[in-house]
Formats: sequence, structure tokens, C-alpha cells
Amino acid sequence: MTRAGTVPARLRRYAPFTAASLQGLLQYRATFLINALTAATAVGVQVFLWRAVYAGRSGGMPGGYDLPHLTTYVLLAQVLGLMQANRVDEEVSGEVQRGDIAVSLLRPVSYPLARFAAGLPVSLTNATLVAVPVVVLYALLLPLSVPSPQGALLFGCSAALSLVIGFGVNLLVGLAGFVTTNIWGVRIVKDSVVAFFAGQVVPLALMPGPLAAVAQALPFQGMVDGPLRLLLGRYHGPLEAASILGVQLAWAAALSALAALAWRGAVRRVEVLGG
Repeated sequence: MTRAGTVPARLRRYAPFTAASLQGLLQYRATFLINALTAATAVGVQVFLWRAVYAGRSGGMPGGYDLPHLTTYVLLAQVLGLMQANRVDEEVSGEVQRGDIAVSLLRPVSYPLARFAAGLPVSLTNATLVAVPVVVLYALLLPLSVPSPQGALLFGCSAALSLVIGFGVNLLVGLAGFVTTNIWGVRIVKDSVVAFFAGQVVPLALMPGPLAAVAQALPFQGMVDGPLRLLLGRYHGPLEAASILGVQLAWAAALSALAALAWRGAVRRVEVLGG
């Protein structure tokens, strides 16, 4: 059998993790309703806060945004954050705390890939069952910017890379459970830092120059700001669009490699309490 022929077979090993995660999610349908209501409220707070800041301004808008563009950015920034809430960090740390990680060590699969396969349905169901209804709701209530077909295509590619970046960040935080018995504090700090430097709280174009430069140097900007720049056409020509995607791809590869190395290091020093 050729090497290429073995790739689909290897990927099929991870299908049960995806199926089991999806089945577990669909058992609790009421959760999606609660998440949708929570997300709609959180999005509303952000959207109407920024609209209040911009209301009544004369002359040029800060950061070059007009009100529909800003509303679209703030709305979809919250949606992207929701899609990247794949629970990988808490699932990994939970396995370490309970000692279930010992079972994972016996499986003939890559643990990081297995966690990605299990986390992907969480992101996709959040997108389809929570994010889409929220976007439709606010599209009916408020004027939004309609993207071009090219912008929508670039956004789709960029959003896919943003999920990989978010997965890498969450997996690294989850693997911190091998060092500390409780990562609750680490997760809180991570959520705050990521939301700020990704552009979820404040668009990077509105940040002071030095702070924006720091944000651009971190991987988090590829989780929110990068995809939304492509969607809204806030770039100069094809080369800059390719550069945004290239930076995302580089960070996705770097974080995936770092997570794989962190997992190998964790395995070498793993000590399961009570087992």
C-alpha cells in the first residue's frame, strides 16, 4: 500500500471521536437554546455599546469604520469567539485531574488530533445552531455591511485557520494541567488576553499604535481581527490579503507543532494520581 493510500485510513481513526462528541452534544438540545440566548445578550451588549460610542459623531470615524462596518465587526467578533470555544482546554485538564489520561495513552492515535476531532463538532454546532441564528437576528434589527463574494470566500478560509489557531491555544492551556492541578485561573487569564489581543473586545485598528503592534505580533489577531479584515475588505490588494492568510497559516502550523511537543513532554513526565 502506498503512503498516500494510508492517509485516509489514518484519518478514519479519528472519526469515532468526532461522532461521539457530536452525539453527546445532541443529547442536550436545550443547551443550544440557552447558549443562543446567552450569546444574543452578550453580542447585544457589545454591539449597542459601540453604536452608542459612535452615535452622533460628525466627521471621520475612528479607525476608518462607518457604523455598519463597525456593527458587523463587533457582531462577528463575538461569533468567532463563540466558535472557538471548543472546550478542549477544560476537557484535557479534566482528563488529567480524573486520571482518564492513562486510557488515552493506550490508544493507537495521536492525542492532539483526537482532541481536535472531538472539539471540531463543538465549534461547528456552535456556528450552525447558535451563531447563525444570532447573526440573522441582528441582521434584521440593525444595518450591517454586506461583504463581497471575494470577501466572503477569504473570510471562510481565514475562519477555518482561526479555528486551528484557537485549538492550538486551548490545547496548550489544557496541557498546563500536567503542571498544575487546576487550570481555572490559567483559563481565565487566557480568555481575557485572547479576547483583547484578538480584537474581540476592541478592534485592533482602534488600539494605540504600540499596543496594536504588540497585538499584531501575537497569534491571537489571527483568530478574530484577521478574518474580519478580509471579510470587510480592510486590506490593500491581493498581496496583503495573502499576507494575512499566510501569517495565520504560519501561526496555525507553529501552534500545532508546539502543542505536539508539549504533549510529548507531558507524556514523559505524566503521573496519574491514584493510578
